[in-house]
Amino acid sequence: MLLDSIRTQLDSLSKSERKVALAVLDNPSRTVSSNITALAKSAQVSEPTVVRFCRTLGYDGWHEFKLKLAQGLALALPGLNEAPSQDDLASDLVNKICSRSINTLLDLRNNLHHEPVQAALDILSRAKKIEFYGQGTSGIVAADAQHKFFRSGVPTVAYSDPAIHSIAAALLKKGDCVVAISQRGNSPALVRSVQLARDGGADIIVLAPSGTPLADLAHVLIPIDLIFNTDPYTPISARLAYLVVIDVLAVGLALQRGPEFRRQMQNAQKALQEFEVQFDSFIG
Repeated sequence: MLLDSIRTQLDSLSKSERKVALAVLDNPSRTVSSNITALAKSAQVSEPTVVRFCRTLGYDGWHEFKLKLAQGLALALPGLNEAPSQDDLASDLVNKICSRSINTLLDLRNNLHHEPVQAALDILSRAKKIEFYGQGTSGIVAADAQHKFFRSGVPTVAYSDPAIHSIAAALLKKGDCVVAISQRGNSPALVRSVQLARDGGADIIVLAPSGTPLADLAHVLIPIDLIFNTDPYTPISARLAYLVVIDVLAVGLALQRGPEFRRQMQNAQKALQEFEVQFDSFIG
């Protein structure tokens, strides 16, 4: 939600904007119920500083920021900030994990702007080759992306080994595209490979938190600003946001390429289903 985005960007804010951020994080409900004068007083800054803080986060001003914060608090489900514990019953785990996952997706829906998504689709639709890079948990997302995109008719691969994607990146050229995926956006190996690809002329699409070294290399950044300092289980829910963005791009690319391409995808799906039937008959 918006509060997670604020926490993620704390280190990149100016000293005075950081005061506003901390005041909001200290009591989000009070922020929603008060006015800009009260928040400025609480943060010990001027009202124009509050406005600058809102604009730094990507909002037109105080009123839009306040509305988004109120919507986020209203949509949040119980269990979002409750970490699983050893004493939890199965019912507790269902509530906590599902609530966290639902909130993650609601936050993504409310904060993911269409402009970078469309810009990414424009790059993908003209790409001669698409390579997905990710490491660790993000490597799993990259593999999922490759599985969805290889049916596009464009040569598509996924690499999670730093040595391999560094070699692959060095061979890319203008007209190729890299989609770099990272939940933290600061992996030195991934940043190096993306820089190599960019130096070679490839287009760079990044799915990562804003204000990170990887985000700074993007031609198109699809920011996914989630917080990761709560407990070890957070990345499990956070991964859902990345998988959904991949789904959006895959479906968007299929639609953008027209009906003939969609028929090809349907034929591929039909061939897979026929293979599965034949295989089941063989082993039966």
